[in-house]
Amino acid sequence: MAPLTRNRAGEGQAPTELNARYYGQRASAGLIITEGSQPSAVGQGYLATPGVHSEEQAKGWRLVADAVHEGGGHVVVQLMHAGRVAHPDNKDGLETVAPSAVRAPGEIVTADGSKPFAEPRALETDELASVRDEFVAASRLAVDAGLDGVELHAANGYLLHQFLAPSTNQRTDAYGGSPEARARFVVEVAQAVADEIGADRVGIRISPGHPASGIEEPDAADLRATYTSLLEQLAPMNLAYLSILAFDAASMALTGELAEIFGGPVLLNTGFSKITTYAEVEELLAGGVADAVVVGRPFLANPDLVRRWREHGDDAQLNTPDQATFYGGGAEGYTDYPTLEEIESQEGRTA
Repeated sequence: MAPLTRNRAGEGQAPTELNARYYGQRASAGLIITEGSQPSAVGQGYLATPGVHSEEQAKGWRLVADAVHEGGGHVVVQLMHAGRVAHPDNKDGLETVAPSAVRAPGEIVTADGSKPFAEPRALETDELASVRDEFVAASRLAVDAGLDGVELHAANGYLLHQFLAPSTNQRTDAYGGSPEARARFVVEVAQAVADEIGADRVGIRISPGHPASGIEEPDAADLRATYTSLLEQLAPMNLAYLSILAFDAASMALTGELAEIFGGPVLLNTGFSKITTYAEVEELLAGGVADAVVVGRPFLANPDLVRRWREHGDDAQLNTPDQATFYGGGAEGYTDYPTLEEIESQEGRTA
């Protein structure tokens, strides 16, 4: 199950019983990757996203872990430092930081309506160790709370991706310039987290060339060099998995190369802007690049998606996701999607 931002964290950005119910309902997924969750208060981007940096939040994550495990599932938390994709209004006035002082284009939703993204402050070289350690501390908190591990979010335009991309990393120190230098911080974070909780509990997500949140990686040669360097340095760590967003033919070709370099389990996601179908999952797995396929919106609307696809394949009747309830709110459009068993029971009562 893909990480899906739902903006329903409780007071103090802590997961609640409602969040635990949502994830527990979907425990039949081979692996649940939670919504992007900030490893520090500064790292928050959007409203009401859960944090992984306080005792209150740890208690909330324990609820999530217990609910998923009771259903026989596995769950990792996606650690997402938003970097420049943020606004102080969404995090009690805290500043926005990034590899370089390059403002993200467009606007972000705040409690007072949409506002332009804040111009970030470029992180100083001597600050990077503390940001790295925030990921480490969040990973320790997650595992101690009972979660099965973490996924480092180095994709979709957020902080770790911002270090990788030349458009957002204009640094002149050891963490900017060449492809190898731009990959350095991501490698250091991954190594430190693996050292803390064990590499077998650490996955990483990348999206080479994906223009999310204004990220630009237009030079194909530089793109290949950057991600080749990244994967060559990650491969010896023996991480739990590599999750790749492939969004077009060119990124699919690069995915195959990167998967070979990584040498470990590969999760493939092609549904960023479209809904992944059962037929596509079968096709992707048959292609041999991926060991598993990451699925988003079908899981959002169908807590028992596994049963539906297992029993009916392409002919499965699926609930339609309600986009109006994707972000924020309560149980509606979150924990009230009916299972196939509930639908069949209702049909039986009305027959």
